[in-house]
Amino acid sequence: MIRVIVSYPNQAGARFDLDYYLTKHMPMVAEKLGSSLAGWSAEQGIGAGTPGAPAEFMIQATLTMVSLEAFQAAMATAGPAIMSDIKNYTDIQPHIQVNKILGEQPARAAGVA
Repeated sequence: MIRVIVSYPNQAGARFDLDYYLTKHMPMVAEKLGSSLAGWSAEQGIGAGTPGAPAEFMIQATLTMVSLEAFQAAMATAGPAIMSDIKNYTDIQPHIQVNKILGEQPARAAGVA
């Protein structure tokens, strides 16, 4: 499995339509990527490690893909539609990084030993 991280830098004065992104863009991405997509999440930056410091990224999406090959094949056909939709919700150029998952441990519920 791999993860594709799509990050939108926190830029003063930038346009980002969060409603469009969550209700139209991300569902379209999921549909276009089909069975190559194992799941996705979207997160909004609210701060940095230093108290009061702004988040480096305004929005980050995580796409968990079944494999690098499946992601590349899906993007070969779906990529143009996905990328051309960006203008409908933002004027920020996203940063895209593909990561190999090396390990993962689910968080334990609070109060569970």
